[in-house]
Amino acid sequence: MPTYELSLILRHMTRPELLSTLKRTGTAIFDRGGIIRKLENFGTHELPHKISAHGLVHRTGTHFHIEFDTPPQAIADLREEFGRDVDIIRRQVFRVKPISEQESTPQEEQLPPAYRKDVQKMIEIGKRKQKPKYNYNSGLDYYPFQK
Repeated sequence: MPTYELSLILRHMTRPELLSTLKRTGTAIFDRGGIIRKLENFGTHELPHKISAHGLVHRTGTHFHIEFDTPPQAIADLREEFGRDVDIIRRQVFRVKPISEQESTPQEEQLPPAYRKDVQKMIEIGKRKQKPKYNYNSGLDYYPFQK
């Protein structure tokens, strides 16, 4: 199962209401065969601008981040269910890309930057994109730009 991140902004609520909203969110993930890996609370903050959701205008919100694994078919259902929840102001689901294996060895990483393969590739790309210099044999009897 792929890993997803869920960013939530919940309306400003008391602690028991907040816990019941998080329990509903977690239960929705569990009901669709998901596993919650991490739950982070970023606290209650003033929103950068007022947000209108479910017929109300919100100026403060509680920010949460949930990392979970679930089948890809369940994501559309989760987005729809979180969209209907009146306590959730904003929600966004992102897929987490797996960390790829490093192509270099520790010995190559200890080399000076000019001798590393990835740096040499970047230098070649930079050389290809440079503009040609002024050609003094262009037929002009003066240099058109200030030196």
